[in-house]
Amino acid sequence: MRLGGCAQAAIDILSDIERRKRPVSEALKAWGLDHRFAGSSDRAAIGNIVYDALREKSSTHFLMDSDKTRRLVLGTLLRRWDFDPQALNAELSQDRHAPDLLTDAEIEPFKTRQLGDAPGHIQADMPEWLVPSLQANFDADWIDEAKALAGRPPLDIRANTLKTDRRKLAGQLGRIKLAETCIARQGLRVAAAKGAGRQPNLQADPAFQKGRFEVQDEGSQIVSELVFAQPSEQVLDFCAGAGGKTLALAATMGNRGQIHAYDTDKHRLKPIFERLKRAGVRSAQVHTPGTDLSALVGRMDRVVVDAPCTGSGTWRRHPHAKWKLTKETLEQRLTQQEEVLSEAAPFVRPGGFFVYITCSILPEENENQVVAFLADNAEFELLSAGEVWQDLYGFDKPQPWSADMKSITLTPASTGTDGFYFAVMGRKRRA
Repeated sequence: MRLGGCAQAAIDILSDIERRKRPVSEALKAWGLDHRFAGSSDRAAIGNIVYDALREKSSTHFLMDSDKTRRLVLGTLLRRWDFDPQALNAELSQDRHAPDLLTDAEIEPFKTRQLGDAPGHIQADMPEWLVPSLQANFDADWIDEAKALAGRPPLDIRANTLKTDRRKLAGQLGRIKLAETCIARQGLRVAAAKGAGRQPNLQADPAFQKGRFEVQDEGSQIVSELVFAQPSEQVLDFCAGAGGKTLALAATMGNRGQIHAYDTDKHRLKPIFERLKRAGVRSAQVHTPGTDLSALVGRMDRVVVDAPCTGSGTWRRHPHAKWKLTKETLEQRLTQQEEVLSEAAPFVRPGGFFVYITCSILPEENENQVVAFLADNAEFELLSAGEVWQDLYGFDKPQPWSADMKSITLTPASTGTDGFYFAVMGRKRRA
């Protein structure tokens, strides 16, 4: 397919998403099933246009002076795909499946409008009701932080040190352009693709099938390292999900000690069994929903809660989520977080550590939850995550957001990662 056909397909898909309120991945899959003639490179290009359009939807609408889907797609090609209006019209004119060409009246606002004149939430490409939250977290930098969440994400992998290391893995994947992650100690990165480019399918590589690496954003790798789990410890991963952090913790601990992986949702937990086997993890025990965990109460050296959240830190990867997020959904997540903190806390032994993680950048889900938990649980105290950061990474790496280096927030703008929050609380020893 030529670019014009891909652009029209993106318009159709975005219209379908808006009309039927369906997930992006579902709409893309449905289009592919209805248009089997489209090759994998065509589908990748169409997907790139759709996701780019959603990432900068409000600012592109402003620059194009329209909320029409056609102008959103064409504006996206002008902004993200390095076309000027004349070159884009020339490209579209060569394809009978392309949308209508841009008119002079449509080109004029794009040339003359300045994004800096738009309201802050439009510049930031985020819902207006979230502005106070980002201002509270990032002060004068909130627009820049939000803009970074509208960029394309890289593809990060973590070398599984139970089977290899970063240097050896890079050699095994030599045909792929990889760079060492800036902060995470065992990470490798494929830079974000441009235009119609697509990321390599690393999960089809023999090295992945042999368990030598996992696909994991650098931010997730970092917070796993910050848990600072030690060999021989007993660790409870209370919201284990598909097991990404369980795998990382097992590698950090050198397959010694024991990790108890638990989740209340059996569907989220399902992939963990195959992943543990492939990675060569022998130190993890999976506890399915309904399992009696009473024997673990008060005995865990570290309890990790990767709490359910809005996922605002992953908006680069899931841009549609930011436009779907509502105040009601946020309130639901806050309630779930309070419940999971209350449920997980008793498992921490006196002198042990209680780790709270979200993939959110919203203070309501992060600092506010920790403050509220500590107010109701006097046997816990907030420790310094910043000291662990400095021990692991020193002072010369990009630094996370933090008011006092007690708890920290990673972001695309500050650390080049997805957004993550990390706090660690210690359970006081009995007198």
